[in-house]
Amino acid sequence: MTAQHHKLLILGSGPAGCTAAIYAARAGLEPALLSGMQPGGQLTITTDVENYPGYADPVQGPWMMEQMQKQAENCGTKFIYDQINEVELSKPPFTLKGDGGTYTCDSLIICTGASAKWLGIPSEQSLQGKGVSACATCDGPFFRNADVVVVGGGNSAMEEALFLATICNKVTMIHRRDEFRGERVLRERVAKNEKIDVLWDSELDEILADESKGGVVCAARVKNRNTGEMTEVPAEGVFIAIGHKPNTDIFKGILPMDEYGYLTVPKGTVSTDIPGVFAAGDVIDKTYRQAVTAAGLGCMAALDAVRYFEGLEAEENSTAA
Repeated sequence: MTAQHHKLLILGSGPAGCTAAIYAARAGLEPALLSGMQPGGQLTITTDVENYPGYADPVQGPWMMEQMQKQAENCGTKFIYDQINEVELSKPPFTLKGDGGTYTCDSLIICTGASAKWLGIPSEQSLQGKGVSACATCDGPFFRNADVVVVGGGNSAMEEALFLATICNKVTMIHRRDEFRGERVLRERVAKNEKIDVLWDSELDEILADESKGGVVCAARVKNRNTGEMTEVPAEGVFIAIGHKPNTDIFKGILPMDEYGYLTVPKGTVSTDIPGVFAAGDVIDKTYRQAVTAAGLGCMAALDAVRYFEGLEAEENSTAA
């Protein structure tokens, strides 16, 4: 099968990918965007979004991503629905192999994002959007003055708990061990916060819903790992904060990444160590992980791709002269 060639390929269709596509298309690069395994990214499993600029009222995450895709298409982006499984980036043109075909490009923007880690209990998935979340800064304001639960014991969990304590009535943390694994300063802040209780040596057994109120979360069933005792913790929201996994498996051994799998780029840039290959969004951002920051990084990647092609053109003209 003959490979499809594009001047610029964008891998990933979340806010970073769509924004990169909009800027690249307007610059005349005629980008093609490969949607990946979760078209639209993590926002497609988010309900109300009220912290993205430009919307006076909360909007639905899936709708918002539909609008981003339509905007990118209207600017001239070609969307390709395929999952890429293998890449060859040793020299341009770069090659990407997917379930539905093979693609080559002169420049590549990687926006494969990161996925929240989940515990794997059935109610965790069925109650997403009904009180279960993996992002306190995204969804926490919907639980203002409510009782909530945070599952986890690392930096992410403690940061989520501390944030939620500023707006919620009570925060109960559930941690499998008898001490936190995160930074000392965070441990001290959690210990001093009167709104935060910690259930040590415990794990989330199940999330309970109140069917009389439309099947929304009403409590967390917690199991003590030492005694086996079960308790129910009343809560309107349950936040799973056991970390994120960047979607970078296909780049192992090809691009530099840190111990957690995030692609590493020089501070303040989106450039990988391969000329013409850029990375944007949650795939490089383990600090903020917001739609608006991902979009900003996507913009940077597209503008850098424009400069990359301008540099190639200038080099060709210099050689020809």
